Amino acid sequence: MTPETQRQLIRTAQARAHLGVDDLWMRYFALGGTVGPVELDAFLHGALDLPDDQRDHVALAVNEYLDSLVGDNRAPYSHAIRTPEPATGPLSALTALLRGTRMVPPGAVPAAVDEAARRLGVRAVVYLADHERRTLRPMPGAHGHDREPLGIDTTLAGLAYRLLQTEATVADGGQARLWVPILAGVERVGVLDVMVDDEADLRDPTLHRQCWWLTGYLGHLLVALDQYGDAVDAVRRARPRTAEAELIWHVLPPLTAATDRVVVAGRVEPAHDMGGDAFDYALSEAHAWLAVVDATGHDLGAGLAAAAAVAAYRNARRDGGDLVQQAEAVHRAIAQQFDGRVYASGVLADLDVASGRLRYVDAGHPAPLLVRAGTVARTLDGGRRPLLGLAAGARSVGEEDLQPGDTVALFTDGITEARDDHGRQFGLDRLTEALQRATAAALPLPEVVRQVCAAVLEHQGGILRDDATLLLVQWTTAGQARLEPRLAARATAPEVT
Repeated sequence: MTPETQRQLIRTAQARAHLGVDDLWMRYFALGGTVGPVELDAFLHGALDLPDDQRDHVALAVNEYLDSLVGDNRAPYSHAIRTPEPATGPLSALTALLRGTRMVPPGAVPAAVDEAARRLGVRAVVYLADHERRTLRPMPGAHGHDREPLGIDTTLAGLAYRLLQTEATVADGGQARLWVPILAGVERVGVLDVMVDDEADLRDPTLHRQCWWLTGYLGHLLVALDQYGDAVDAVRRARPRTAEAELIWHVLPPLTAATDRVVVAGRVEPAHDMGGDAFDYALSEAHAWLAVVDATGHDLGAGLAAAAAVAAYRNARRDGGDLVQQAEAVHRAIAQQFDGRVYASGVLADLDVASGRLRYVDAGHPAPLLVRAGTVARTLDGGRRPLLGLAAGARSVGEEDLQPGDTVALFTDGITEARDDHGRQFGLDRLTEALQRATAAALPLPEVVRQVCAAVLEHQGGILRDDATLLLVQWTTAGQARLEPRLAARATAPEVT
């Protein structure tokens, strides 16, 4: 449709609605219009043109007024008549995705996404973040063949993933596209490459919103389908994984979670070769329960000990045990199964999400760090007890009153003891600096974790010699906003893809 044709139809609709210029301008301005009433009147009478997006704002203002005139003044039915499922549009796309993933193996996801995207009038390719969070890897589909992985730190797609915001671009070949993050709740899964035929669609906020609905639903489906097949994991697996890493990977909870009071994000590195490190958490309306354990060794035995520790911790927690009872349950599980041959350090914590009171037990583990106002304020040195699996512990519990926005960092010695080629440890100072730098950038909490772990890997030349675990918990009612999807402001062009 040409701009002049659109203007004439808008003018006709305005006249039929008997909507004055002043009233139309008020409605247009409320929707985000940027020109004044004089310019609007000139546009309606053909004396001035407006950009595409501003013409669309005027059209939307007229259409919303027309809808308000009709309202409930419709002929009645004898009973409520439900609207049938449309053949196109967002509801049709979501139902197509649902049908396309029922009673099919995980490898059928790309075909289902192709059909869902078609009903939205676009084309799409799924990219999944590899387990090491370095690249985005394409899932083969009608439009995903022969594509190379994209760097999370070096591409626009990676920027969308890192910051949880839609990125719009026009490639050198003229292809207009949106990069839309794929989330399972608040857990980052990947991005969706949404290709459109008309560059103007990049500025359509309705399309952006519909793509968010699609990717939000898709994220949950990918996580669910991953439970009974290997196709999703095969895309995300950048390198072979050891048996102990396979064990720990399936013991871990989702790497990111949030409620209205707290955000949790964690990571175990290296993803392909971890052994004795693990973490767990549980969120409720009243509490955030947290645990990090580090079993001795770096083999399947260490993995079995870490898995046993998490199982005993969950069991005691779900039975209503307090922190001391949880720690004793973990101690007994390791001691009985390994008879002193394997033991573990660990931190178990309970955050009262109403008051901010943090209670914790530290079993021979590095002391957690308290991050306040972008600065590592201090270490949390209380609540000490012996190593888990070696001796029963004292019943002391450390306590700390958090302030709104505080973050507590739990980590294993694989973080601070990571050594470079000259034998220099990463150390507490570098960890402090990395935490403060990422926090100062106001990044989403899972991105803070990713960047800190990346700094540890870089220090050790990309090859860790011991497991390194980081678990962050933030007591907040504001940090959740950084986990919410954000729309792109405008397209960038060109980009080589």
